[in-house]
Amino acid sequence: MIVSDLHTDDLRDLYRDLILDHARNPRHFGKLARTTHSAEGINPLCGDKLKLYLDVDSDEIIKEAAFEGSGCAISVASASLLTDTVIGLSSIDAMAFFDAVTSQLAGDERGNGKRVDLGKLRALAGVRDYPTRVKCATLAWHALKSALRQDTAPASTE
Repeated sequence: MIVSDLHTDDLRDLYRDLILDHARNPRHFGKLARTTHSAEGINPLCGDKLKLYLDVDSDEIIKEAAFEGSGCAISVASASLLTDTVIGLSSIDAMAFFDAVTSQLAGDERGNGKRVDLGKLRALAGVRDYPTRVKCATLAWHALKSALRQDTAPASTE
């Protein structure tokens, strides 16, 4: 086995561990005391459901983010990673992450528009190996888009 294969395997293990950690110990789980934006997300194929809560100030900065709901490990981990990521971002920057994450999961590494450093969100790229799970990973991100646009209909992966 060559060194680059070992590095790739080690990286895959690290990402898998990160996903499992966020699934078992989700960050920012629960309802916010102050919510200015929210959206429900539903994945009708597997039954994942969540509600995303955001506290966005007058300058369009996301001050707090949290979520409630139930779903598979990938869905919960993705929502946890999302909330960790968007706190402190502007709405515009949060949407750049939406574009980058959903593009990555669709297999388009170029992304859409503004380039962002995905950092630990790269862990979600492994989900592409399981096409039926991509919708699980994108559910929270579609809820983010709906919340920031203040759409009233539930976000869906369909």
